[in-house]
Parts: sequence; C-alpha cells; structure tokens
Amino acid sequence: MLVIIAVVLLALWLLGLVSSNTLGGFIHILLVIAIVMILVGVIQGN
Repeated sequence: MLVIIAVVLLALWLLGLVSSNTLGGFIHILLVIAIVMILVGVIQGN
C-alpha cells in the first residue's frame, strides 16, 4: 500500500516538474513524502 502511494506521489511530482506552471515548494514536498514512504516500506521489509 505504501509503495502505491509513493508511486502516485512521484508521478504527481514528475507531472508538476514537466508542466509549465509548477506550484513551487508543494511539488518538492510531494517528492520528499514519496521518498520517506519508500524508505519506510524498505525498513519494514515490504
């Protein structure tokens, strides 16, 4: 479940990165959240 959420957040970050109107810090916050969720999944062994 965490991996799915992390992938969705990464996809939203990439979409915001390539779009012409980025939301600034919000896009990078999504990236940080996605990386944290991936790390939590790896630590838990999923």
